[in-house]
Amino acid sequence: MAVIIMLIELEAIDWVLTIVLIGIALSLSRWQKIGLEEQLLVSAARSILQLVVAGYLLELVFSLETVWGVLGVILLMVLMGTLVTRNRVSQKLSRLVWIAGGSLLLTTGLTLSYVILLMIQPPTWYDPQYAIPLAGIIIGSAVNAATIAGERLVSSLETHRGEIETHLSLGATPSDAIALYRRQAIRAGLLPHLNQMALVGIVTLPGILTGQLLGGVTPLNAVSYQIVILLVLAFANLLATFLITAGIYRQFFTPEAQLRF
Repeated sequence: MAVIIMLIELEAIDWVLTIVLIGIALSLSRWQKIGLEEQLLVSAARSILQLVVAGYLLELVFSLETVWGVLGVILLMVLMGTLVTRNRVSQKLSRLVWIAGGSLLLTTGLTLSYVILLMIQPPTWYDPQYAIPLAGIIIGSAVNAATIAGERLVSSLETHRGEIETHLSLGATPSDAIALYRRQAIRAGLLPHLNQMALVGIVTLPGILTGQLLGGVTPLNAVSYQIVILLVLAFANLLATFLITAGIYRQFFTPEAQLRF
């Protein structure tokens, strides 16, 4: 016997109740003198505005179902992820925006193509129902990993300048001189996702799985998608951190293998 699951749509009163929760959070912050009132308000307003705009944009793209609309949305997400990565990693590396953009674009292109063309295989490869959500998941995870790895590497190269110059003076190549710091940066970038993989299903239910369950997908089907996404993101995060750290460390050296900064 088939079970029909109805999606419960949110109404205006649900928005009001959500705002009440934010109001309580603001009151607690003010009461305990935490000082997060302004940041909470700005973050809440910004997230609401961004999601409403994204909702209308996706509604248009889904209705048109054109390849250019889908690619445009994906490129816009890559662009925003690039700017976020660049701003959080370093402001002084002149080519970082190109390094971050290239890393995210290549990571997204390779990973999304693999999943769409070889695994899911929708009727059209640019089906917005699959291409846009999967691209968003891949880009968001890759941005987090690349940001952590990039910031860690920049900090390590600035902190351990003396050790690096010693290795260079003894004949090491720039790649060999920073190899330890690069490995540590890549591990740091992957750690949040590895923790998520270790805890999933035992301590936490990821947002993708939860969203599908709320949308009426059967638990086993939702779990299948979640397993695929977790393993795919492990590859995407590793590739993104590998690419961005490779680009960043080269920015620190001149063609004569001397440190720039």
